[in-house]
Amino acid sequence: MAKAKKEKSLLNDHSMAFIREYLNNSSPTGFESSGQKIWLDYIRPYIDTHYVDNYGTAVGIINPEAEYKVVIEAHADEISWFVKYISADGFINVCRNGGSDHQIAPSKRVNIYTKKGIVRGIFGWPAIHVRKAQNEKRPDVENIWIDVGAKNRKQVEELGVHVGCVCTFTEGFETLNYGYWIGRAMDNRMGGVIIAEVARLLKENKKKLPFGLYIVNAVQEEVGLNGATMIAQHIRPNVAICTDVTHDTTTPMMSKSADGDIHCTDGPVLSYAPAVHNILLEKIIDTARKNEIPVQLQAAARSTGTDTDAFAYSNGGVPSALISLPLRYMHTTVETVHQSDVESCIRLMYEVLLRLSPKDNYKYL
Repeated sequence: MAKAKKEKSLLNDHSMAFIREYLNNSSPTGFESSGQKIWLDYIRPYIDTHYVDNYGTAVGIINPEAEYKVVIEAHADEISWFVKYISADGFINVCRNGGSDHQIAPSKRVNIYTKKGIVRGIFGWPAIHVRKAQNEKRPDVENIWIDVGAKNRKQVEELGVHVGCVCTFTEGFETLNYGYWIGRAMDNRMGGVIIAEVARLLKENKKKLPFGLYIVNAVQEEVGLNGATMIAQHIRPNVAICTDVTHDTTTPMMSKSADGDIHCTDGPVLSYAPAVHNILLEKIIDTARKNEIPVQLQAAARSTGTDTDAFAYSNGGVPSALISLPLRYMHTTVETVHQSDVESCIRLMYEVLLRLSPKDNYKYL
């Protein structure tokens, strides 16, 4: 594939301030509202109108009167935990809200969201001094717990904590070295950043699109593509281009034969999959080649596991494609991406939109 152009950063100071605020905010599955407010506030100057559906999916629209509709999409939710049980001695057991990783939980700090405000807690774990190798237990959803410093269940409840409260880890956005960014919930708030920046570039470069552009930040992807399934039926788009993250396979304990040969810094990842429309995919690949944007390829068995599937199989079939951001350490608090890949994803999606037309033919036969 083509080598990346050396260009001035697409991200200005306003973009970076948005990224930090958006990444540091909590947006757990089913409770995405605060993150959606931040996202909508940022894109509002770049769109003509917007709406939010009953479950919180936010949609910014450019050219709302146009009959032909194109969607660019990300998902807004992050994995989290639910309070499942409060013991008599004041410890809290949890269950997953999305694909939360039980192995990374011990020693992590958490925010528990209550009607009284945020309650701080920690995932406890026995000290190494008292664990015996012959019977040492591994962290599991059944044995991890949150400690809020309470002596009993009554003290926990006095803080406002009850069964059903949602909990998130506290780690936020940081820059690492050599252009890498780290934080929790890069999956997939970086997708929200990408589509927001595309809207900004269209506005600032005064581009007029021959179709309606629906910039969708969907909820509840982590528990079954739910937000995308609902909003696809409402918008009824003609074309959908989704963005999500995919695994960088260069780190230890990853398998290239199982998960592909994907590298951070080597550009956006384009998927072959039954849900990905081949004609649209070829248009994206051709756009990358003509604009010297590096891309990587991967294949997905059966489904992409992203909101692409929800759009593709809606409304009698919507030509859909997936542009993925390479990411290390998915579903941890140190999810890692590279700034150059983020900017390449923005540039690729922007350039693809400039090549789409209501006259495009997606019929295979």
